[in-house]
Amino acid sequence: MSALVTGDAVVLGLRPARLPSRALALVIDLAVVWAAYILVSLVMLFATASLDAAAQAATTVALFVLVLVGGPIAVETLSHGRSLGKLACGLRVVRDDGGPIRFRHALVRGAMGVIEILLTFGVVACIASLVSERGRRIGDVFAGTLVVRERVSSGWAAAVPPPPPWLVGRFAGLDLSRVPDGLWLAVRQYLMRMRQLDPQVSWTMAVRLAEDMAASTGTPLPDGVPPAAYLAGVVGERQARDARRAFGAGRAAGGTVPAVAPPGFVGLGPGPVWGSGAGPRPTPDPAAVFPSAGLPAPGGAAGPAGSGETGVEVANSAESRVRSTGFAPPA
Repeated sequence: MSALVTGDAVVLGLRPARLPSRALALVIDLAVVWAAYILVSLVMLFATASLDAAAQAATTVALFVLVLVGGPIAVETLSHGRSLGKLACGLRVVRDDGGPIRFRHALVRGAMGVIEILLTFGVVACIASLVSERGRRIGDVFAGTLVVRERVSSGWAAAVPPPPPWLVGRFAGLDLSRVPDGLWLAVRQYLMRMRQLDPQVSWTMAVRLAEDMAASTGTPLPDGVPPAAYLAGVVGERQARDARRAFGAGRAAGGTVPAVAPPGFVGLGPGPVWGSGAGPRPTPDPAAVFPSAGLPAPGGAAGPAGSGETGVEVANSAESRVRSTGFAPPA
């Protein structure tokens, strides 16, 4: 894992591509480029057969520069760092801060690639990649770029954590149609990896994503809700809507998100949505929100029969379980 720091002082965890995957991508790219170069050279050979030797030499040099050097530069610039070989191997060229590359980055990489790849048959690039901690060749060092893995093995995949029970259904009135796909992807990736991040960094990223989500939905952030819990609640609402569209209005995917409000849970019906500005903030009934935890009704009643726990002890236990999910703000 490579710790890249963005301009906003947010740490990004990216997996740098190592020599085997980069070598395979380079072989694919070179095969395509050389095939195109040979094909264009044959066409130009017949087209310039009547020219003198000097004109043919100039044409050969121009083809070398345009096809073998300019071609990869143009492809990396237009595809934002994904050539055909990198696309096949699940790699991408990014800046040191994790952002997409521009023409100047691709130009420096391509110019240095002529020396360390074409003229030395890749020996210099291999040595530099082996020596570098993040597997960078000389062109990456001068251009300020890094080749990272976009596709990660399924063994690293993690499920999006469900929202806290007291937020289920609270965002039923949000307009999610204007939320861009890129923001959904960023929120999902954050929720899957927030427990692996530094607490302060996780909190900063959650605040930024929550503000972007609120701006997209046109509804202000609810007071008193941690930003990570807010994001999980919005993602859970979208999943519930997708499940209702796929399985019918009366069902939810896997039964994890209730389609009907449980008895005693204020704010899950057609009433005002928390954060919409309509009406006071609803307060859930703990006994309805945590039925499996055996929370008592408000007033400090005793816990489940035979448990020997008081209502305060059960409530503190449930609160600790909710905070252990990672949705509480850092100390």
